[in-house]
Formats: sequence, C-alpha cells, structure tokens
Amino acid sequence: MSKKFQGYLYLSLAMMLVGSTVVASKIIASGLPPFTATALRFAIAVPPFLFLLRLSATSWPRLTRGDWVILLLQAGAGSVGYTTLLISGLKLTPAADAGVIIGTLPVVSATIAIVVLGERPQRSILVAIALAAAGVLAIVLRPDADGQHSLAGSALILGAVICEGLFILLSKRLKRELPPLALSCLMACLGGAIAAPIALAELPWTGSLALPAIAAVVYYALVPTVGGFVLWYAGLAKVSGSEASVFTALAPVSTMLLAFAVLGEPVALNQMLGIGSVLAAVACLGAASMTARGSRRPSKAL
Repeated sequence: MSKKFQGYLYLSLAMMLVGSTVVASKIIASGLPPFTATALRFAIAVPPFLFLLRLSATSWPRLTRGDWVILLLQAGAGSVGYTTLLISGLKLTPAADAGVIIGTLPVVSATIAIVVLGERPQRSILVAIALAAAGVLAIVLRPDADGQHSLAGSALILGAVICEGLFILLSKRLKRELPPLALSCLMACLGGAIAAPIALAELPWTGSLALPAIAAVVYYALVPTVGGFVLWYAGLAKVSGSEASVFTALAPVSTMLLAFAVLGEPVALNQMLGIGSVLAAVACLGAASMTARGSRRPSKAL
C-alpha cells in the first residue's frame, strides 16, 4: 500500500467518523440536554488527549494573554456553540437534512473570510457559495408535510456551521502556531469548562437516565473526537492540504447513509439534490484552492 493511498484511507475514515457525529447527536438530542451532553463529551475526551500528549511528547505551549482570549472564543464557538446548536437543531429536524447543511462548512468558512476579513473571492469561490446556498435551500424550502422538517431546526444547524466557521477564522488570529494535538486538548478542556456551569442550570439529575444518549456521548467523545483527530492528522501527514480538503465532502455523504442505515430515515429527492449541490460546491472550492496554490508556487532555479 503506497503512502498516498494510506493517507487517502485515513482521511476517508476520519470524514466518515465526522459524518457519524450527526447521527450520534440525533440520539443524544432525544435523551440529554445539549449543554449537559457537551460537558460530558469533553470530560470523557480530555483524558485520552492528555495521554496522547504524553505519549507523543508534545510540549504544552506557552501563550500570550491575547492568544488565551482567542482560544476561549474558539472554544465557545467551535466546541460549545457548534455541539449545543447541533444537538438542539436535531431535536427538530432529520439527521440527513443536518448532514447536507453541515457539508457547507468549507464554503461557509470561505464566506466568513470574505465578509469579515475582506478577502477578494475568485469566481470559482462565488460559484461554490451559490451552489452551497442552493443545497441548503433544497432542504429548508421543502414543504413540511410530515412535520419532521423544521425551518427552526435547519436554522440552528446552520448556526452550528457558522460557529465552526468562526472557529476556523479565529485560528488564523493566533500569534503562535499550536501543535494540532495540543490545540485539540485545549479546546476540549476549555469547552468542558464553559459548558459545565450551564449544564448545571439544566438540572440533568432531575430527568430520567437515557442510556442510548449516554452511550452516544461516549461514542462521540472517544471515536469521532479523539479517533477522528488521530486519523485526520495521520492522513494529512501523507498528502497535500489541497488533496485533504477534497475529503471533507465525504462527511455529508456519510451522514446521509448512516441516517438511513442506523436511524431508518428515508432519503428524499430534495436531500439528494441538496447533497449534490454541496458536493459540487466543495469541488469548486477545492479547484480554487489548487489554482491559488499553483499560482504561488515559485519557479525552479536554473
């Protein structure tokens, strides 16, 4: 097995695990309050991350006060905001719908960079934004005949995607580049610290113990959060960044297939159209990234 093929395999598995988080969140939504589930997820994920830090001899970074502020904002948006909004949205809408909307993350991140950072977009990026918007509209404009497709639920999930996009944007503001493992561990620690006090206000001990929801939280914490991290960066070490970005398109596909196989959700035509538009948007974004990378490549010296 070649090094590049190994990288493709690791990245594919990582994105399949990312897609499974939506199905896990759907199960969690039926049995646990969102902040309680979020605090529990990070409480379970932190010890394995600390173990991996020690195993890999990754040093704990020294950060400025400004970097700590950015990390707190990142944890609030990307760790707590994303998870709680996703779980809240999945109380109202099917997992397959959520998968399509979450698949727009690369395009949403590019849009935030344009709006907030004032970046000048290439034509292919504008096409990607239009295609991603069409994919979301295919979900939210569906006639709600069966009562299972909620505009409010879709809005909450889109809010989760925006939170994750802000996380990506804020990472560019750090003055010091952090090792990925250290950053993941910090996000888990800070996310748990932010979510825990709010979780107490949800009075989780007054409700019934939902074993499927707790099992889903344990899975979310250990398999996609920790295992997905290991697989993604193992794959990223073997391929280029532009190649790796293409594999993000597997996440919504994984979500839709798992929603059908695990949750028994039917796959509707509008969901197929939506995911097709989102995949086309990710392809356009990947093409734009490769074009930009090629234009910056220096010529070889004679």
